Amino acid sequence: MDSILEHHVVIDGNRLAYGVYGQGEPVVLVHGTPSSSLIWRNVLPPLVAAGYKVHVYDLLGYGASERPADPSIDTSISAQVPILERLVAHWGLETLHLVGHDFGGGIAQRFGVFNPGRLRSLTLMDSVCFDSSPSKRTREQLAAGLEALIRTPDEAHRAHFRDWLLSAVCDKQALADGPLETYVEMISGPVGQGSYFQHQARTYEARHTMEIADRLHELGALPVKIIWGANDAWQSLDWAERLRGAIPGAELSVVEEAGHFVPEDRPGEVADLLIAFLVQARIAAQ
Repeated sequence: MDSILEHHVVIDGNRLAYGVYGQGEPVVLVHGTPSSSLIWRNVLPPLVAAGYKVHVYDLLGYGASERPADPSIDTSISAQVPILERLVAHWGLETLHLVGHDFGGGIAQRFGVFNPGRLRSLTLMDSVCFDSSPSKRTREQLAAGLEALIRTPDEAHRAHFRDWLLSAVCDKQALADGPLETYVEMISGPVGQGSYFQHQARTYEARHTMEIADRLHELGALPVKIIWGANDAWQSLDWAERLRGAIPGAELSVVEEAGHFVPEDRPGEVADLLIAFLVQARIAAQ
């Protein structure tokens, strides 16, 4: 499946792939793990059609962005925040609407807390938060040790992650017929498999979100939208309720018949919710 990223920029010596579409108020979409910006491919066009300038990119260590050969290069939630700050500067954005899914939601939370005044609005979608990550399944897998996981035979590795990714959606056939193999390929093979464990799974630590858990109330100064798949098997709906309780004024929309990858299961509904919220945020700012 084709990438939606057309450009590249080097930030702190590492290459990031990104795309910019449309004109209007700036919206930045941040994907999670183990996915890429591809998860936004069906949400992006309605946003552009509604009059927004949409910025998408692949996190460092993900998708079409650089997979650092040096395992010591930090690609955690905390480390991705200054990378995003530099990317926003590259785009020339003073303020922006920020949307984060999964791991990207953790990045978005930290960006909002540490950059007061930079956000026009914040949307958190099936987001890691508090100590919700890593999940029980991931903890069990990581217990085998990184080296053992990196050396898992390719066929077994791919089979495991096909099964795991299918658990992120309700419409498993649509994912299988669509981007499933692209997602699997990104984290498989001579580069992808090792990079996934070194630069994604190894960074699944609750400390990145727990460090700001007692500051989430500060995000109440912003319009905040929480969007969650009703059938999320990775980050249960309980976490959405806890986030809403921690952020004064936050609105929660639950998307039925959608799993953790809600932009895959219900991209049209996600786009409609985002557009309505962005309009509401603009009106509130006037």
